[in-house]
Amino acid sequence: MKQLIMFFSFCIYLFAGQDFLEPSQAFKTKLYEEKNNITFELTLGKDIYIYHDKLKVVITTPKKVDITEDVDIQKPVEYHDFLVHFNGIKLIVPKELIVSSVGDTLYEIEFQYQGCSKKGLCYQPMKENIKSIDKKIVKKDISKPAKSETDTIAQTLKEGNVFWILATFFGFGLLLALTPCVFPMIPILSSIIVSHSAKGKQMSASKGLWLSIIYILSMSAAYTIAGVLAGLFGANLQAAMQNPVILTIFAGIFVALAFSMFGYYKLELPQSWQNKLNKNAQKGEKKKGWVGIAIMGFLSALIVGPCVAPPLAGALMYIGQTGDALLGGASLFVMSIGMGVPLLVVGAGAGKFMPRPGGWMDTVSKVFGVVMLGVAIWMIERIIPAMATMILWSLLFIGSALYLFLKKGVLLKILAIIFFAYGFILVLGAGSGAENPLNPLEYIGDSKIKKDGLVFKKIKSVEELEKIVKSAKRPIMLDFYADWCVSCKELEHTTFKDQRVIDALKGFVVLKVDTTSNSENDKALLKKFNLFGPPGIIFWDKNGSEIKEAKLVGYKNGDEFLSHIKRFYL
Repeated sequence: MKQLIMFFSFCIYLFAGQDFLEPSQAFKTKLYEEKNNITFELTLGKDIYIYHDKLKVVITTPKKVDITEDVDIQKPVEYHDFLVHFNGIKLIVPKELIVSSVGDTLYEIEFQYQGCSKKGLCYQPMKENIKSIDKKIVKKDISKPAKSETDTIAQTLKEGNVFWILATFFGFGLLLALTPCVFPMIPILSSIIVSHSAKGKQMSASKGLWLSIIYILSMSAAYTIAGVLAGLFGANLQAAMQNPVILTIFAGIFVALAFSMFGYYKLELPQSWQNKLNKNAQKGEKKKGWVGIAIMGFLSALIVGPCVAPPLAGALMYIGQTGDALLGGASLFVMSIGMGVPLLVVGAGAGKFMPRPGGWMDTVSKVFGVVMLGVAIWMIERIIPAMATMILWSLLFIGSALYLFLKKGVLLKILAIIFFAYGFILVLGAGSGAENPLNPLEYIGDSKIKKDGLVFKKIKSVEELEKIVKSAKRPIMLDFYADWCVSCKELEHTTFKDQRVIDALKGFVVLKVDTTSNSENDKALLKKFNLFGPPGIIFWDKNGSEIKEAKLVGYKNGDEFLSHIKRFYL
């Protein structure tokens, strides 16, 4: 009967559109040490109560001892056939009681509780720990959902001033502009400006800036739309765009653009379309080509630069939790604008300093043709073997070297020698098993020991993960990875090959989820940890309890990663 009453109560408030307090608002705790006691205070929000039988005081270290019955607890009241507390509680645990239970030694105490709202919502069981270290007490607060970097950003969106929120996200965008997610867009935009200059008209700074603005606004729109969809429906549009077919098609487009810049053919609209455009040119010359630039900016955001960093993940989490797509979407938009600032500089600078059209444009077009081939390789490497990627990069550099050898000029000859040498080194690296074109000799000589570094166990499902966590007696680290994720590759090739990181994680069970295919199992694993895409890293302690505040989203270098894990494991 009492369960039925709770159910109908929940339904009434649900259909009435009633808002429920978040755990951090419903339960406010204080845990502190006094001279002779450990004191735990729990303040309850409006219409919140806790169950008397769920209120526990347990010594967990050096052994498990339930001391609830020895602690004075105020008398509960009856509510829907349950014994509950409405006005909060204050538990005082004498240190003498602790010593009599486990002896004069280091200890850890856990306060457990569970509560509900009169409006019909029951909260998950919660707990808060405090432990002694060298006769001192260290509080470990886990009563409220622990806040990781992403959680903190989501909370800021809920509680902060709109102006400062947008300003902060613009700053986040400026920082993200320095990441590899934005770098591939620079040659794409530059090639657009070059192609417009090649049409025979002088490129001014204002026109270069205007082309950049169109590109960036389209890019920002793509990030915003994809982000809002991900936040509201849990559908990561960027991840969906990373399947082999789409990546191959897009890489093929860049190869076609490259050979067009080499002068083998011209990519242009059918003559009938051009005639119609020419008829409308007098009505607005500036409109010509805008649509193509906008489409390129939109697709670049979805396909070229899929990144999940803490600010992006925080905004997506906020949208998902609150349904406020307006503020979340606005935050994503201004963050994308911040990411595009370097592109504005490139566009304006290229327009201002670009000389008048002439023969030099042929050379510049060929240079950007090579850059387009590089972008194509960078995209296709997400779905082909690492050795094939290394070989493609070597062919690009060796081919460029052979072309430069045929040109006059000492500087070009020197550059050709450098390119040829690097291409040859890439071949050696591919043969040795190297996977990073920026470090092709990583497995040559003494550094070969890194092959025996972190050995990740692949996880395919939530059930498999839960089984491992339940049985493991060591700390656990779970890495979310995808072949199309730039930051994931950075973590794999730098952070996880840092010998200091390898040493620090020797006592860990290291797991990996490969979300490249974006399967249903992959989505379920991401959803379990409130992640919207890789990279993301989850940690557990040796007892199998997730350390939620330790969750990482985005790239961290070796120093940052070591500093982070030392906060929770030392």
